[in-house]
Amino acid sequence: QLQLVESGGGLVHPGGSLRLSCAASGFTLDHYAMAWFRRQADGQGREAVSCISSSGGMTDYAHSVKGRFTISRDNAKNTVYLQMNSLKPEDTAIYVCAAGDASDCRTADFGSWGQGTQVTVSS
Repeated sequence: QLQLVESGGGLVHPGGSLRLSCAASGFTLDHYAMAWFRRQADGQGREAVSCISSSGGMTDYAHSVKGRFTISRDNAKNTVYLQMNSLKPEDTAIYVCAAGDASDCRTADFGSWGQGTQVTVSS
């Protein structure tokens, strides 16, 4: 059974850093684009944060996080990461990883989702 499990969230001060992980089981993710989304606790406002192609050769970022966040993957560990630096209060959200059905971020449909991990940026 396909499963995605996020970890690494928590409470951090503005300007701080966190590294999120998304571990996949039940399938090997090395053929698929992977992405991070975020949403508010009330379930509203889902936003695409970043995407990485199956090989890791192509990445894409929302304008709001570009230059601060870095997505990466370790296909040998079946895991995707999101390094978040210079965090701002507006980054507070539940971060969810998703698996696409294609290798390219531009064509993948993200239909497999984790439960998410809470990130709170506050002083």
